Amino acid sequence: MIYTMTLNPALDYVIKMQSFQAGKINYSKEEHLLPGGKGINVSIILKTLGMDSTALGFVAGFVGEEIEKKVKEHGIETDFIKIENDVSRINVKITTQAEETAINGKGPVVEEKYIKLLYEKIDKIRNEDTLILSGSIPKGISTNIYQDICKRVKEKGVRTVIDSTGDLLIKTLEYKPFLIKPNHEELGEIFDVKISNKEEALEYAKKLQEKGAKNILVSMGKMGAVLLDENGYSYKMEAINSQKRVNTVGAGDSMVAGFIAGYQIFNNYEKALQMGIVAATATANSISLATKDEIYKLLDSLQK
Repeated sequence: MIYTMTLNPALDYVIKMQSFQAGKINYSKEEHLLPGGKGINVSIILKTLGMDSTALGFVAGFVGEEIEKKVKEHGIETDFIKIENDVSRINVKITTQAEETAINGKGPVVEEKYIKLLYEKIDKIRNEDTLILSGSIPKGISTNIYQDICKRVKEKGVRTVIDSTGDLLIKTLEYKPFLIKPNHEELGEIFDVKISNKEEALEYAKKLQEKGAKNILVSMGKMGAVLLDENGYSYKMEAINSQKRVNTVGAGDSMVAGFIAGYQIFNNYEKALQMGIVAATATANSISLATKDEIYKLLDSLQK
């Protein structure tokens, strides 16, 4: 079983506009209300690619109820912990032809009693399951949370995937996560450098591998992506040319889901990287997350 964890999920209110002017009255062309959060996005794309998963995390109030409802509408099993006397966040995403603007809510405060409930669910994850830890954390949770979770599941042989930044990522490396996915800017921030090309990305990915990570997937936007695998092989892939890009929200999460699905289907890191790039591009071409048809249409175009 694959488990995804989103500790601070949201409702994403996506507004598509011709143009946006701060301080003025603006009118939308399209509006979409979507379940948001990196782990939830991963679960949705996994389901799109035929992979079942269980979504874990915290939800609160009427917004939390709507998040869970919309996740279930995708056919995804949920096992959220419900926080009392608070409310999950709503994120506003404004997209125009020229740019994207995001206003992200802060989310609920998570008390220690809820963290203990989370650990009880983590302890039920079995040998050879996959646990994907994604995104930021809400107030009340220590930056040791991903580290502590990796420590709890390491001896059970659970495959861990980390898609986060800073200390949340770095502190997990000693527990040898199966996969980490920084983007090139996040990778540069870890080492206080600017990464401008694939060779530099692989150079610093190697440093993270020396610290414990098995496989390092670095997304690089219009430059594509690179992968350093646990066997020491490196792969570079160019971005797929597209004139349709309308939304980058969820593209990185789609890359993680595509990679995991590709690896489970093909048991091959290069093909997993290809599936990750395709899923990310298909999502970037969509107002929301990519559909199966969009993903496989792009995959077919690469293989011709």
